[in-house]
Amino acid sequence: MEHADVLIVGAGHGGAGVAVALRTAGFEGSIVMVGRESEPPYERPPLSKEYLAREKEFERLYIRPPKFWEDKNIGLRLSTSVTEIDAAAKEAKLSDGSTISYSHLVWAAGGDARRLSCSGADLVGVHSVRTRADADRMMAEIDAGAKRAVIVGGGYIGLEAAAVLTKLGLEVVLLEMLDRVLARVAGEELSRFYEKEHRDHGVDLRLATGVDCIEGDGEKVTGVKLADGSVVPADMVIVGIGIVPSIGPLIVAGASGANGVDVDEYCRTTLDDVYAIGDCAAHANDFAEGAVIRLESVQNANDMAKIVAKAIIGEKEPYHATPWFWSNQYDLKLQTVGLSIGHDETVLRGDPATRSFSVIYLKEGKVIALDCVNKVKDYVQGKKLVEARAAIDRDVLADDTVALKEMATA
Repeated sequence: MEHADVLIVGAGHGGAGVAVALRTAGFEGSIVMVGRESEPPYERPPLSKEYLAREKEFERLYIRPPKFWEDKNIGLRLSTSVTEIDAAAKEAKLSDGSTISYSHLVWAAGGDARRLSCSGADLVGVHSVRTRADADRMMAEIDAGAKRAVIVGGGYIGLEAAAVLTKLGLEVVLLEMLDRVLARVAGEELSRFYEKEHRDHGVDLRLATGVDCIEGDGEKVTGVKLADGSVVPADMVIVGIGIVPSIGPLIVAGASGANGVDVDEYCRTTLDDVYAIGDCAAHANDFAEGAVIRLESVQNANDMAKIVAKAIIGEKEPYHATPWFWSNQYDLKLQTVGLSIGHDETVLRGDPATRSFSVIYLKEGKVIALDCVNKVKDYVQGKKLVEARAAIDRDVLADDTVALKEMATA
């Protein structure tokens, strides 16, 4: 039976980050990374941005050149998944029928795109944007003549896809069940700004609109039937309604968790020598006042990867990383720092009409997050305000003639 001193399940940002961090720290033990896709680790955010827009070749998405893994003696078991964990024996059964024993297991499997539960969800032409294969299928349909796209979900994935498909010349209808886009992650000022931007670029954006089912002609999608009975014609449908954490084998093996697998401040699960990181790891986050959350971001995956690598080599350090995110839509660069969960007040800094402004989120008078649109200085300088939970008069915060770094110093 093959043995790995460190077995990493998942070949995305988190899994790759653990392997790289271990080798960088001088770890000489055996490392095996298991990934469901056929590709070595690559960046996923560009899938709904530069890659889908054909502005970046796939080879430029590799986290490290493919030869890196061989040079660093990191084994890659691609097109393979872990189907079962025996936590007592410290063994993992793989989809190819083999078994690997381990000294440490790092679960970095992320999640699967959440699917629509209605009829027609499995028709050809219904897509998610989670893997290279997803994006390639969409591009192939566009090349074959697809002209009308319906996007279900007004989160970042849906909005980014809408921006790209509009740029590629498709007619785009975006459906959001709630009364504004980005409702779960941003304040109303940001939502309304992006709604206007997309409509100005020709997107038919419909709020408070539910989906009844996906209609098709045989195996291929032809339209989306709405809750009111009307049908929106479609050559392709993109579903962006979140992910389902990929944690099944861990839970069956006895790990604690519901919406994700539970981890402590060192990213340890309740199973001995088993860690979990990234999108699937439910953790008490200091920037959410200790609430247990999952963070679906590259930042979280990378920072947790470093924490696990340190724990494995005996240099334990608790996770306390400042959350940050980004989204590119049209010529707009949104940068977010902190978590706006539970905010009770917002401050608008700058004028959205100029397409360069920030929304500052407060809770009990303290800065907890910023959303910065084409406002890089605010993003960089606002980080210190978030980390300090700075209490600054809202009129001062709103004055964009005063740099945030001056407020931080004060």
